[in-house]
Amino acid sequence: MRLFLSALLMLVPGATAVPPAEAAAGPAASVDLDALFVGAHPDDEAFSLSTLGQWNEDHRVRAGVVTVTRGEGGGNAVGPEEGPALGLLREAEERAAVGRADVREVFNLDDVDFYYTVSAPLTDQVWGGDTLEKVVRVVRQTRPEILLTMDPAPTPGNHGNHQEAARLAIEAFYAAADPKAFPEQITREGLKPFAPARLLTGGGRGTSQAGPSCGATFRPANPAQNVYGVWSGRPSRAGRTWAAIERDAQRVYASQGWAVFPDVPADPAQLGCDFFTQVDARVPFPEPGTPAAAAPTAILDGVLTAPAGSVPLGTRLSLRTGAFDVRPGTPFTVEVSVTARDPLGRSSAALRVPEGWTVAGSGDLGRITAGRPASARFTVTPATGAAGRARIGAVLTTERGRGWTDRQVEASPAVRGQQQLLPQVAQFEKWTAEVGVPQLRGLVTPVLTLPSGGSRQVGVVVTNVGDAPRSGTVRVDVPAGFAADRDEAAYPELAPGASATVPFTVTNTDASMKTSNEGGDHAYTVTVDGVVTGRPALELVPAATIPRAEAAPDVDGDDSGYPGPALDVSRLWEGTACSSAADCSATARLAWHEDTLYVAVRVKDDVLGTRLAAADCKRHWRTDAVEIALDPRGASENTSTTFKAAVLPVTAEGPPCALRDADNRQGPATGMRIASTVSPGEYTVEAAIPLELLPGSVDPEHLGLNILVYDSDTQDKTGQTRIGWSTWGGVQGDPYRWGVASLTGYRSAERPAAEPVIPDTALSSLDSPQSLEQAVRVDVPPAGGPAAADAGQVVTAVRAGEAVTVTFRAAGPGKAHLFVRDAQGTAGSAVTAVPRRGTTTVQIPLTRALAAGPAVVAGWEPSRGGASASRTRVR
Repeated sequence: MRLFLSALLMLVPGATAVPPAEAAAGPAASVDLDALFVGAHPDDEAFSLSTLGQWNEDHRVRAGVVTVTRGEGGGNAVGPEEGPALGLLREAEERAAVGRADVREVFNLDDVDFYYTVSAPLTDQVWGGDTLEKVVRVVRQTRPEILLTMDPAPTPGNHGNHQEAARLAIEAFYAAADPKAFPEQITREGLKPFAPARLLTGGGRGTSQAGPSCGATFRPANPAQNVYGVWSGRPSRAGRTWAAIERDAQRVYASQGWAVFPDVPADPAQLGCDFFTQVDARVPFPEPGTPAAAAPTAILDGVLTAPAGSVPLGTRLSLRTGAFDVRPGTPFTVEVSVTARDPLGRSSAALRVPEGWTVAGSGDLGRITAGRPASARFTVTPATGAAGRARIGAVLTTERGRGWTDRQVEASPAVRGQQQLLPQVAQFEKWTAEVGVPQLRGLVTPVLTLPSGGSRQVGVVVTNVGDAPRSGTVRVDVPAGFAADRDEAAYPELAPGASATVPFTVTNTDASMKTSNEGGDHAYTVTVDGVVTGRPALELVPAATIPRAEAAPDVDGDDSGYPGPALDVSRLWEGTACSSAADCSATARLAWHEDTLYVAVRVKDDVLGTRLAAADCKRHWRTDAVEIALDPRGASENTSTTFKAAVLPVTAEGPPCALRDADNRQGPATGMRIASTVSPGEYTVEAAIPLELLPGSVDPEHLGLNILVYDSDTQDKTGQTRIGWSTWGGVQGDPYRWGVASLTGYRSAERPAAEPVIPDTALSSLDSPQSLEQAVRVDVPPAGGPAAADAGQVVTAVRAGEAVTVTFRAAGPGKAHLFVRDAQGTAGSAVTAVPRRGTTTVQIPLTRALAAGPAVVAGWEPSRGGASASRTRVR
C-alpha cells in the first residue's frame, strides 16, 4: 500500500515535492497568517478562492486553510482509490487548487470523513472531542486576524460535516483567546492566547444583483445582519477575472467530478459576489450602508486595511448588550469598550438604535492613550411596538478618526411560542446559547413533516422570557388544506425562564394537494396571548400503502405482478432537469410478503452511464443507480439508524451490483437479493429486502421510505440528474423528509436497534509527504497536534545505488515515516520503528530514478506522543 500511495502522488497534478529552492536544510520560517478558512473537506474553500486571491494580489493577505478531513468518504471520478489513498489524492488536489489563489498552507487535522450526512451531532460523535483542541492550536500557532468558515446551521441539505466544521471555527474564535481554554497549550507547548479580529461565515441569506454592484445591492433577509460581498468579476493582474481563476482552481478537484465544470460567463456584468456574513468582531468595521461596506476591502478594514478617516489599525472596539432577548418598553444595558495600540486623544461613543427606541447615558470615553482601556455604558429602551431583530450600533469618534461596531438583539413579548423543533435544529439552538452566539439563533425556519392525507401531533413550545410568572393561551391558524383538533389552548403558569409544550393534532384534509417538494411549504402562524410569535411551516411528504403479496414475487428484474398502484419516482431532486420522460423518469412498485419487502423500479433512460466494475460498486452517484432508503420507525435523526442500499443496473462484467451506503451498516448488501433487466431506453431493478436487515423493529403504520434515481449520460463517472419520490436537496441524508409507507396487516418482530458501524479510517499526516513538507517549512507540527514529546529528525540521506540510506536520530522510541522526494514527487518511502534513543539507519528502495532536488522528508511519531517533521538533502 505504501508504494501505491507513493506512485499515486506522482500522478496527481500539483503534487510536486519540495521545490529545489526548499530542499536545502535551514531554519524553518514560522507562519503568521492574515486569514484562515476552516472547512471539513478538500474543496470546501473552493468557492471563496476568488476572494482570497484578490486579497493576496491587492493587499498581500496571506491565507491558509484548515481541512478537518481529507474527504476519504467522498466519491472518486478518476480512479478506484478510496480510504487513505483517496485522502492522499484529494489533499494533492486541494493544495494545487488553492495555490491558484496563492494560498500555500493547508492544515489537515486527520479526522475521518465517514459518509454524507446532514447531522452535526453525528459528526461530532464520530470526530470526537479533540477536534476543537486541534483547531484552537492551529489558530494560536498561525495567529490569523480573520477567521472564515462555513454555515453552522442545519439548513436543509447542509452537510453535517460542514455544520460541525463551522461550529468548531466559531468556538475556536473565542477559545483561542481564552487562556483557560486548553491551558496546556500555553503552559506546556509555549503557545500564547490569540484573539482573531473578525469572524465570518461563507454565504449570505438574502438577495442581490450580479455585476460590480453585487455587494452594494445585497439585501439581507435579516436586516440586522452584516453581509459583505467581494465581486468575482474584478480582473487579476493577468487580465482574467477572478471568477475564471477560481473556476480553474475548482476544476483541479477532478476526483469529485469538477473537471467538467463549465466556463464562467465572459461578461463580468453577469458575475456575482462571494458573500460572507459576520458573526462577531473585536475591531471597528465599515458601517452598514456606506460605500466602505460594499468595497472589496470591507472584511479587511479595521484589521489589515484602514479606510480614510478611520481610527488607526490596532484599535479594538466592541459592543456588548446586557441581554439578547429584549422586551418592548423594558430597558437594557449596552457597553462600548475601546483599547488602542496608538493614542486616540479625546474620544466618545454614540449609539444608533431603531426609530422609537431611546438611549440614556454619556458616551464620554475621556482621553484614550495607548493600551489604556476605556468604556461607556448606556441604557436602551426598545419602542413599545418593537418586534424582531434589531441592530444596536456604536459610532466611535476620536481625534485620530472614527470607527463603527454593532450587535444584534431580538425584541419579543414576555412569552414566546414556536413550533417544536426538529432534533438537529433544537441541538443547534442549544449550541448557540452555550457558545454565546445568540445572533445565529433562528437561522432555520421551524418545519415539521406529515404524510399526505395523514395526521401528526404538533407541539407549540411556550417560553416565559419575562421576569414574572405568566399564563395564557396559544392559538394556531393552520393553512388551507389542513385542520387542527383545536384552534386555541391554554398554557399553564410559567415561572421566568420556564417552558411548556402545548400539543395540537394537525391533519392534511386535502390529499390531492401537491407534496411540499413540488408545491412548497405551508406556512402558518402561532399566536401567544394575542401576539404573533412564530411563523413556522408544515411540509407534506408523499404517502403510500404497501400491499401484501399473496405469493413472494420472483426477483427477476420484472415489475409486473405487483399488487397496487405504482409510485411516481420522477420528481426532480437535484441537477439538470430531465429533457423528457425518455431522458429520465421512473416508477416504483412495492409489496411485502411474510418478513420481506419487495421493490421493483422501472427507469426510462435513453443513455446508460459509466459501467463500473463490480468491485467498484460504491459511491453510486457517479453513474446510473437506484437507491432504496428505509427508516424502520420513521423517526431517525440521521441515516446511521436507517437502511440505504443502491443498485447499479449493470456493471462492466454485466450483472447488477448492490451496496449499502451511509446507513447503519455500509458495505456489501449482504442478505439482499437483486436482479435487473436492461433494454433499449429503459432498465428495471428489483430487490428483495428481508426486514430483519433493518436496524430495528418496523412500525407498520410509519415506515420511512424513499426511492431515489441517479441518472448519468456520461462516461466520465459524473452524475447529471437526480429524481425520486420524496425530493429535497440533501434528502438522502434527511430521513424526516422521506415519504411514509404503511404495511397493512404486517406485524413486525421485536428487534433491538442495532448500533451503527461508522467508517473510522483516515489518512495520517505522517503518511502525507506534502503535509510533512509544509510542517517543516512553516514550523507547525502536522495534524493540528502538539509537538513531539521526544525529539527526532532525519540527519543524513545518501544515495546508494537503487536506494537511499537514511540516518535518523531520536531522543526516545517511536516510529519514523520516511519519504524520498524530488521535483517529480515521491520516489520511495518506508516506515520504520525506532526502538530506543539514538541513531537508526534505514534503506529506502527507490521506485524510479531520482529527478532534480532530491530530499528525504520525515515524520516522527514518538511513543510519548506528539509529532514533528524534518527534512534533509539526498547526497
